[in-house]
Order: sequence, then structure tokens, then C-alpha cells
Amino acid sequence: MKLCRFDYQGKISCGRIKGGVVEVFRGDLLGDKDPAGVTLPLAEVRLLAPLLPGKIIGIGRNYAAHARELGNVPPDEEPLIFLKPPSAVISPGDTIILPAVSKRVDHEAELGVIIGRTARNIPGDDDPLRYVLGYSCVNDVTARDLQKKDVQFTRGKGFDTFCPFGPVIETELDPTNVMVAARVNGEVRQQARTREMIFPVRQLIRFLAGIMTLLPGDLIATGTPAGVGPLASGDVVEVEVEGVGLLSNPVR
Repeated sequence: MKLCRFDYQGKISCGRIKGGVVEVFRGDLLGDKDPAGVTLPLAEVRLLAPLLPGKIIGIGRNYAAHARELGNVPPDEEPLIFLKPPSAVISPGDTIILPAVSKRVDHEAELGVIIGRTARNIPGDDDPLRYVLGYSCVNDVTARDLQKKDVQFTRGKGFDTFCPFGPVIETELDPTNVMVAARVNGEVRQQARTREMIFPVRQLIRFLAGIMTLLPGDLIATGTPAGVGPLASGDVVEVEVEGVGLLSNPVR
């Protein structure tokens, strides 16, 4: 099921995409998803970020080749985590704004995991994927020079517009081996499969739930493959996750 949030004639609603139409829900994507008995042509709605996350948890250096391309040692004992502010979220088609204070802003294509049920200290015999609502595309836009200067990641990853997210939440995806790719102006920059992650999705959820309570609507950005590179004004950057869809944003 492809869940979405959308704008139709100035009204924001939620629903699911089925064929070329959107079946409208009465509530939001974290509720019961009761059909409202209304369908709209998909071509006539504007897809938005599927939800506004309570918190965004980023995973650093989760693909060994990416860690090495930046001169870092890949983690081997536990994931490297950071937080990204919800105010960084933008929708498909919205513009990524390059801050004047940075001389290099990179794209980072990632599989996004959206939590659907409260998770805390998940027992060893419990499957962490039971707590997942679904999966989406995320671009963990990063001011690389500021990240290196500051050592910690908050400023380099926290600017407004630095978290494009969408266009849908796919509820039936198997996250263990899907393709994640980034293209800039049609040129492939990043491409890898999630089986190459150092810490797979199940392990990430269990690890994070042992640190902080994961709440419905929280977003986990699971790390980016090798091939990150700078964005320039006038570029169009695309993130594609196999089985989910395509997230496209212009740059200014």
C-alpha cells in the first residue's frame, strides 16, 4: 500500500494511491485510515512529505564504501547516530536552499523508515519490523564543510530544506535488499543495495529503541551509499528507492 499526504485545491488530506487515483482517508496516516468514500485523480493532487516526523534519526557511515570515501573508518560495533530537526523536512518538488555559510552541500540518498508503533527496549524474540509503518525516500542533505569543521553533525545537517522526504510511504516493502540511488540532472551519482548496509534495518530499530522511545511518525534515515557529491544552484536532485518511488527536488 502506498500511503500519501497531499494538497488538493488548497486542502491537505491523506490517503492511499491505487492505480491512477488517490483514495482519501478521514484521518491521518498514523490513525485508522478509514476511507472517506472519495477518490481523486492522482494527476490533480500535489504530493507532500508523507508526514511531519516527531524526530528524525540519522545513521552515519552505514555503508562501508561511503565511510571510506570521506576518509572515515566504518563502524563495526554499533551504529553512529545523530538527530536532524523536523524543520528541515520539505516535500517532493520543494526547493533545497544552499546556505551562504557553506561552500559545499552534498546529496545523500537514503532509505527512510517510518515508525508506526511505540517501541522501547524491544525483546530479543520480537521482530523490530513489526513497529514499522512503512518506507520512503529521504535525501539527507549535508553541508559537508560545516560537518567537518564542527565535528558533530547538527549544523551541517540541520538547515531548513535539508531533509526532502517522500513521495509516499510504502507499507509492504522488504527493506533487506532494495536499490537506493541518487541522480543529479539525470546523471547517476549513488547506487547501492540495502544488503550492503553495515547495520540492517532490524538491527537499527532494536539499537535505537534501546536508547530512546520510538514514537509513531518518527523517521529513521538509514545511511547513504558511496558517491555523495556537491549540489549547485540550478541542479535537480533525485532520490529513488526501489519499490517506493522517486523523490525529486530543485536546488537554489
